[in-house]
Amino acid sequence: MAWIKQLFGVSFACVGCYVLVASTAVAAEARKPNVLFIAVDDLANSLGCYGDLIAKTPHIDRLAASAVRFDRAYNQIPLCNPSRASLMTGLRPDQIKVYDLDRHFREEVPDVVTLPQSFRKAGYFVARVGKIYHYNVPAAIGTDGFDDPPSWEVTVNPKGRDKEEEHLIFNAEPHRKISAALSWLAAEGADEEQTDGMIATEAIRLMEQHQHRPFFLGVGFFRPHTPYVAPKKYFDLHPAEQMRLPYAPPGDRDDIPTAAFAHNCPLPNYNLPKPILLQALQAYYASVSFVDAQVGRLLDALDRLDLADNTIVVFWSDHGYHLGEHNGIWQKRTLFEQAARAPLIIRDPAAAGNGQACRRIVEFVDIYPTLTRMAGIASPRHLAGRDLTPLLEDPLAPWEGYAITQILRPADDRLAEPVMGCSIRTERWRYSEWGEGRAGVELYDHHCDPMEFDNLAVTPDPAAAAIIQKLRPLLRGRASGRTPTTPFNPARL
Repeated sequence: MAWIKQLFGVSFACVGCYVLVASTAVAAEARKPNVLFIAVDDLANSLGCYGDLIAKTPHIDRLAASAVRFDRAYNQIPLCNPSRASLMTGLRPDQIKVYDLDRHFREEVPDVVTLPQSFRKAGYFVARVGKIYHYNVPAAIGTDGFDDPPSWEVTVNPKGRDKEEEHLIFNAEPHRKISAALSWLAAEGADEEQTDGMIATEAIRLMEQHQHRPFFLGVGFFRPHTPYVAPKKYFDLHPAEQMRLPYAPPGDRDDIPTAAFAHNCPLPNYNLPKPILLQALQAYYASVSFVDAQVGRLLDALDRLDLADNTIVVFWSDHGYHLGEHNGIWQKRTLFEQAARAPLIIRDPAAAGNGQACRRIVEFVDIYPTLTRMAGIASPRHLAGRDLTPLLEDPLAPWEGYAITQILRPADDRLAEPVMGCSIRTERWRYSEWGEGRAGVELYDHHCDPMEFDNLAVTPDPAAAAIIQKLRPLLRGRASGRTPTTPFNPARL
């Protein structure tokens, strides 16, 4: 009997031990933070929280008020496919050799571990709804687009009323496809009938289904990419007669190299009349407000499901966007501030810096190492970016950062051969080279010229030449993914 009691005592103790270990494992799993990874397509810093007086974006503004808003965040290449590929791999365009819309990053780096893959390896449920990697918009809506299957467990590709009603879209430039033209539609019906509304609905469903397991959920909205489509009520928020085209001084283009202007916007304002341009502005801002409402639905769902206190929220756009600056530049593909700079908002519920703005120079390749560090999971070695968590704790912390952005110009009737443009942005300066200077150079002083009207590189000022001499080796080293041999010290500039 004693032997039996002893046996059962040991057995029950072991069972208790197993239960304790299992409970501890479950608790540890529950403590892992979720990640809600929100991407918006072609969104400039046209948001209320970034100081835009036209934008009506109360939900994104609400997120920014409880997060760190990065005021100087720069993408690596202002074009959808290469920008997203760079961000998701944590590598620069010159490392993955993706510069256009047609090449997949795995052609160059087949074994790369992407950001969501790192979370999959750590046991997260990893899913995508909508556009995270590249899609041809609107042609590929409802498909997998230019996706990366190893990145996800689950993918969802909604297709809404906007696809069915493409024939109703107004195209201001009928010789162009609506994907590349100023084109728009004030749509009938409810938000939930549009593709982006359906994306929010499906993302909320996945949060509900997987709320008890750590998740990494990529939610990619298609607007405000052209065609600018949103329910009519969002157009009503932004009357066309209240729109204003950006100011530029006479002769603004005279000191800018030809290569600095995108080949797909060869004429100022596409040579369109002002009333059409104001309607295009109205449609763009309407689309931004529509996406803002969908972001609000996601944030409300986090609160309703009691997930907000354990969910990292990242809000970003693949690049900035021109709305008529420099006497008529529209869309993307430039190295000016409007295209290189883009929104980045990060909310870590545990971070001390929430509710503040960070004016340090950061890059989109920094997002990958930051998220893996915040989640306490392993990430690949040799990522190109830096961990931003010190700035999430103290947005005023010393940083000494600078950003590299580049864009490839194809050969055309303006350029005899393809030209790569590369730009470095420090806290004060932007220096850009086209074809390593053979096709032109630009230098702008953001302390006194934030709109980049005065190209100091074409002046005989010896001080400007000295600045260029200091910035050039940093630009040429960093753009290729190499670590510069000389540490950067902004005090020297």
